[in-house]
Amino acid sequence: MFRFNRVYFGLAVALFFIEVAIALFVHDKIVRPYIGDVLVVILIYCFVKSFLNLPVMTTAVCVLLFSYTIEILQYFNLVQKLGLEHNKLARIVIGSSFGWEDFLAYTIGILIVIFVEIIVAKKQLQ
Repeated sequence: MFRFNRVYFGLAVALFFIEVAIALFVHDKIVRPYIGDVLVVILIYCFVKSFLNLPVMTTAVCVLLFSYTIEILQYFNLVQKLGLEHNKLARIVIGSSFGWEDFLAYTIGILIVIFVEIIVAKKQLQ
């Protein structure tokens, strides 16, 4: 079950740097709010797969449910309720703004993961 996978880890690190770049330098109405959310679930998926040898669908569904949970906690203003509204890291990690469209972005990100994993699996069988 536990196994380090450097390919997934490398992807997670690359996606992390892309997410940081988006957060620091992109201030638009498409890339930052939507593409960033699509990429974040892919980042989380890759990070989990870096250390756990779990089936694709199990990992994908767990990451999607985790993402949905974080979004729901944003709806209930968790950061404020924990008294962390002035903590920049907490606002970034947990998030502070709820949006129904984020659920769609997370779902699209996981569908991309599943699609890519299917393609990679088929190529490995050839």
